[in-house]
Amino acid sequence: MATTTNTSGRRKTAVARLYLSEGSGTYTINGKDFKNYFPTEVLQYRIHQPFNLTGNQDKYDFKANLDGGGISGQAEALRLAISKALIDINPEWKAILKAEGLTTRDPRMVERKKFGQKKARKRFQFSKR
Repeated sequence: MATTTNTSGRRKTAVARLYLSEGSGTYTINGKDFKNYFPTEVLQYRIHQPFNLTGNQDKYDFKANLDGGGISGQAEALRLAISKALIDINPEWKAILKAEGLTTRDPRMVERKKFGQKKARKRFQFSKR
């Protein structure tokens, strides 16, 4: 029986919904192959990181829906979703993933712009006279 796990991950304004199942290493993101969706090596490494740490290269397939944010935020949201799904499958992998910081949701968000100011912290130019 093939196990299927559904999880989600978030980073800044990016949201990743993940459907992980046993397979041969086929990764589909928004209907595209993940190498077409994430063209750079660094982003592809971020996706592979949870699988490499737990020794599960080419053992699982996933389909992911990514929405919002930029390409880097989406990659990190997907990495968090993959880590959460692997922990659901085998709780013993949590210590390995946690040591690398892959189980923590990064809380940093863009600070909102305040009224009476140019940006979040930048003020309008002050004129004494």
